[in-house]
Amino acid sequence: MTPLKGRNLMSPHISTQLFLVRHGETEWSKSGQHTGRTDVTLTDKGRAQAVGLLPALSKIEFSLVLSSPLSRASETASLAGIGEQAQFTPDLSEFDYGQYEGLTTPHIREQVSDWTVWTHPCPGGETLEDVGVRASRVIGRARLTGGNVAIISHGHMLRILCAVYLGMPPSAGQHFQLDTCALCLLSSEHEAPTIKLWNIPSDLAANLSLS
Repeated sequence: MTPLKGRNLMSPHISTQLFLVRHGETEWSKSGQHTGRTDVTLTDKGRAQAVGLLPALSKIEFSLVLSSPLSRASETASLAGIGEQAQFTPDLSEFDYGQYEGLTTPHIREQVSDWTVWTHPCPGGETLEDVGVRASRVIGRARLTGGNVAIISHGHMLRILCAVYLGMPPSAGQHFQLDTCALCLLSSEHEAPTIKLWNIPSDLAANLSLS
């Protein structure tokens, strides 16, 4: 539990900004199937979404680019123009859904009527706390580097990372809806962690001020 409660880690480094990118669309994200460690590829739409981030991300000088090693994330990074900088870390892999891998929420609810990943366990998989610890390590690594840090990962992982960044429990990630290939920016104001941008579609990102 220590990594989630350490105030030194959670106090934002004023010179660090985290640019979060969820990977582009896959067949499983389109169908609502829980996609943890299964290495599915991007759809044509997902590739186009990733290319759409290129104009925005090319304007930014990144001190560090961290990516999930799964191909849907690494391909997104490459198509968005930051793949050559990317360092791959298992800490950014998606939530391990265990026995629920590949299932949709309605399918799971045939057995557990009110199930969500935020409120119920995933048999054989990770807990929210497990993923929160991984998120803490990523945040710590970013702050040690400083500057603009790009993080390319997955829906549930990034929602939990945002919650942890704000000093909230991992379960608070349920409040941060995140679409495929959306761009987010976590920053700080007067030493307080902030969300500067959230869930910006790739085709709108080029028109935003990302400084």
